[in-house]
Amino acid sequence: MGYTFNWTIVFTYLPQFAQGLLLGLGITFLSLAIGSLIGLGGAAISQAAGPGRPVVRGYVEVMRNVPILLWAYFAYYGLPQLGIGFLDNNWSFILALSLYAGAYLTEVFRAGLAAIPRRYGEAAMSIGLRRHQRIGLVTLPLMFRIVLPSLSNTFIGLFKDTSVAAALAVPEVTFVAQKVNQDTFRVIEAWSIAALIYLVVGYVLAIGLRRVERRLQVVR
Repeated sequence: MGYTFNWTIVFTYLPQFAQGLLLGLGITFLSLAIGSLIGLGGAAISQAAGPGRPVVRGYVEVMRNVPILLWAYFAYYGLPQLGIGFLDNNWSFILALSLYAGAYLTEVFRAGLAAIPRRYGEAAMSIGLRRHQRIGLVTLPLMFRIVLPSLSNTFIGLFKDTSVAAALAVPEVTFVAQKVNQDTFRVIEAWSIAALIYLVVGYVLAIGLRRVERRLQVVR
């Protein structure tokens, strides 16, 4: 039995695909921002000697070795059983994705801090900068420039991970493709458009982030 392509019907859903794309990008940006804060805190604890280091290590290993889909299910279905039921499907997924990103970014930022040449810290001390000034004016800017390639890869990876949100009925690109498939039975067309959106947006993000990386490259 041959398959007959019909793109006209699927194209009527393009506004919904556009809305799904905007939602996916918004979730990605927000999760990256929250995950970065978690990662910075985790990296700082990992660098300091104290009882918090094994806790951070455990958090990183647990989050990284369990699929994001399971964390999304736990956030949406599990937390209400614990009395935390004020999150809708969108925020449940943002919470799961942020914690997931935070585990990876903890390692990224920890490696970035370790890679900062000592001479920068010594120079900052020699001109009399205090500890908080050294962190805010020297350490963090240098660290972000060093880890920018890894941060870029994490951002693109998080954008692709938003496809998992369809399991919670979050109306991003994959959910829209599922809806189109169910409404029109245009299997190949629906999923081809979704794949093309992820491909084009991911490629554009990669090009833009590479340009930023070249501009901010640290000279060692």
